[in-house]
Amino acid sequence: MTYEAMLSESVMIRWHGGDTVEAYAARPLDSAPRGGVVVLHHMPGFDAATKEITRRFAVFGYNAICPNLYWREAPGAAPDDAAATARALGGVPDDRLVGDVDGAMAWLNDLASSNGNVAAIGYCSGGRQAWLANSRLPLAGAIVCYGAFIVGETPAGTPPMPPLGHLAASQSGPVLGMWGNDDVYPTAAQVDEIEALLKDAGRPCEFHRYDGAGHAFFAVDRPSYRPEQAVDGWARIRTFLDKTLGG
Repeated sequence: MTYEAMLSESVMIRWHGGDTVEAYAARPLDSAPRGGVVVLHHMPGFDAATKEITRRFAVFGYNAICPNLYWREAPGAAPDDAAATARALGGVPDDRLVGDVDGAMAWLNDLASSNGNVAAIGYCSGGRQAWLANSRLPLAGAIVCYGAFIVGETPAGTPPMPPLGHLAASQSGPVLGMWGNDDVYPTAAQVDEIEALLKDAGRPCEFHRYDGAGHAFFAVDRPSYRPEQAVDGWARIRTFLDKTLGG
């Protein structure tokens, strides 16, 4: 089922450490019980494309919220400026990220229409952050879209992000991975390594690899967009959420 009537809005919510941080939320207007999705934006920031993705989850029938992970560094700044400021200051600390996702989960679960199940999805650095959050919080699942630096080292000029492969055994919910075979962050070999870590740890996972696609193949406003691969990927994301959130 798709939902045409929804509420989407910017909200200010208390997150990690008691900070008040901007977020963007979208949810169907009916009162049926439903799961929630925390959307973790890519490194370019809290932009219009990410807000469109957040609304898409409401169309699918879920409550969704996307925290502005760069708000503390650059409140009210344009996405490109905020991203540049955050990168210059070393990026988003992992512990703060987990606290922000925890706050986002609490906001979703406080909604009258919440069924108590929440998953996280992230793109690029957000994919790494979805993996991290799924290892530290009681998420129903994590969707990792070309998550960079779960394994491997960050290149020069990128904020250092410690590898997180050792958290495979700590994943709370199943992991859905969406990857482009032409990507270099992560490489195809690194994707194989991540999948092997999960399987060796006995954690449920489902990985999909796409020929002819590189990094950011879901991004409709960028040259990297690959419609055929993205359409298939969205169908698999929706199936995964229906299964893990009780859609």
